[in-house]
Amino acid sequence: MKRIEHFYSADLNWVPYFAKQYGGKVDGNFIVLPEEVQSGIRYVLDCGDGIIAFYVNVEYKKNLHLIQKNADSDFVGFYYNLTDGEATVSIDNHTYNTSRWQYNLSVIDGSLESEYSVKAGSKTFALCVFVKKSALKDYLIKNHLESKTDIDEILDPKKNTIIRFDRMSNESFHLLDDLRKKEVGGPIFNLHLVGTVHMLIANYLKKILTNRIIIQTVNQQDLSTIIAMQMYLIENIHSPFPGITILAERANMSESKFKILFTKITGVTPNAFFMDNKLLFAKDLLETKQLSITQISDKLSFTNNSYFASKFKDHFGISPKTYIKEL
Repeated sequence: MKRIEHFYSADLNWVPYFAKQYGGKVDGNFIVLPEEVQSGIRYVLDCGDGIIAFYVNVEYKKNLHLIQKNADSDFVGFYYNLTDGEATVSIDNHTYNTSRWQYNLSVIDGSLESEYSVKAGSKTFALCVFVKKSALKDYLIKNHLESKTDIDEILDPKKNTIIRFDRMSNESFHLLDDLRKKEVGGPIFNLHLVGTVHMLIANYLKKILTNRIIIQTVNQQDLSTIIAMQMYLIENIHSPFPGITILAERANMSESKFKILFTKITGVTPNAFFMDNKLLFAKDLLETKQLSITQISDKLSFTNNSYFASKFKDHFGISPKTYIKEL
């Protein structure tokens, strides 16, 4: 497995070093890497206002282990990642499978380190957006997206760690899908890329600011523990919700600390996270057409068919029965 250590930042200083670590080169806005490592496109663009876009559409030819250690922590990374294949992320020696976890959007403070491993044959389409914290503040004010919480507190690393693992919205997915169809390079593509970046950021900030933002620092150990508990919930997706008391005990935290950290990192409560993933799994099972609605309801420990149908419709806007017909 090829091991590469690199860094990102909200300017283009990271680009030459990144290319060199791969044995590649920079050609204008393109990062050209050896074909024996990966094929496809890596494209960077300074979008102005302290925002950098990194467009990736590649197929990996070798197993890679990427270690991200940022020299400058004064930025926030928005990672929209649609990987088809085997890829894992490690934080503080804890590893989770990104495809299994089903989360395709990470918002991570530049102060946090992470490792990313991907298997040969995997294909990645991703858009990484790096935004200076000062620019993020200006963006919030300019677009009238101020939160009831003080913006300076949100961006102060001594008081708060910006960290969120989430799913991109349908609107964001369609924005990326549309961008993917454009020919990469040149002024027209750059306009599309800048527009997409601004719409993605605006969409996400509007989403998170509808809820109370939890101001709290998060250390590597706490982050690792919460991720481990998310994996525990997914591994037990067939069972009823275990309860906050059991989860907090497994995390070796008080119930209040566990609930606060879990909600801060995922954007939802433990119970909501569990139900969201249970319903996504139910949707996948419906699509295979191998099990009936009753069998799926029983398999995932719903109280009864009516409760399952009600939760499914609340989440997806359509009943399981109608969804099957549309399939």
